[in-house]
Amino acid sequence: MNVVVTGGAGFIGSHLCDRFLAEGHAVVCVDNLITGSEANIAHLRSHPQFRLISHDITKPLELEGTVHRILHFASPASPIDYLKLPIQTLKVGSLGTLNALGIAKAKNARFLLASTSEVYGDPQVHPQVESYWGHVNPIGPRGVYDEAKRFAEAMTMAYYRAHGVQTRIVRIFNTYGPRMRAQDGRAIPAFLTQALAGEPLTAFGSGNQTRSFCYIDDLIEGIMRLIESDYHDPVNLGNPGEYTILQLAKRIIDLTRSTSQVEFRPLPQDDPKQRCPDITVARQTFGWQPQVDLDTGLQRTIDWFRQQRPVSTRR
Repeated sequence: MNVVVTGGAGFIGSHLCDRFLAEGHAVVCVDNLITGSEANIAHLRSHPQFRLISHDITKPLELEGTVHRILHFASPASPIDYLKLPIQTLKVGSLGTLNALGIAKAKNARFLLASTSEVYGDPQVHPQVESYWGHVNPIGPRGVYDEAKRFAEAMTMAYYRAHGVQTRIVRIFNTYGPRMRAQDGRAIPAFLTQALAGEPLTAFGSGNQTRSFCYIDDLIEGIMRLIESDYHDPVNLGNPGEYTILQLAKRIIDLTRSTSQVEFRPLPQDDPKQRCPDITVARQTFGWQPQVDLDTGLQRTIDWFRQQRPVSTRR
């Protein structure tokens, strides 16, 4: 197949490029590198089936030839990024999704939208099921990301209903693994970098808020199964194992054999208290569930981070 991945130089996007190429498909990576990195795809640049197009998907894009699959992963995805780039985040969720769907319609390609657990906001239903409509503050600082993804989902479903585009929507819960940026603001890369540098691990609030953590290989497998399924409603992909942020910090300190301690900072506005997926739909629809336990995934990620140049995360 000919596959287009927008945001293909990002953390998840680059792993998707790897997977499609490994299965023998041709991949076009579309990325303006605003938050993605050429380092994530450097090993692919000489691959005969891989092509990078440096382009902002919020602007129209003409592609020649046949396209079979489009996976729309272009967007700032970490709090640091979307708080720094609020307009760009809103534009890629709206105009970027519109343009990517337009290509899918013109090429008769199957389309997958990378949505997020953030569409549930600070949830009042736990664990979160796909039928839950969410509890989101549209004018809060996190609203630029939350509402961009909610709009993108609405646009995707509109193209499915009005134009018959074969669409898929994945709601991605916290995912981690190699190629995460040390300073992207998310807990695991921040804690790992701090622990390896012997710095205090900065936890927000009391540290009792919960998250679930899915290893990147498991997420990629779920995405591959979803896009080849016949299911068009949103699907949660994440690991239903639930941990407090404090438990995560202590586990990372143990695994890195660090002498670091945990420091507490004020909780950011609208930070969700609980976040955990109900993955019944994914399990029943295409037989997916995570295979990599937290300690195994963390150790693989620690090994990758040890190979990178140490970067201080003090802020």
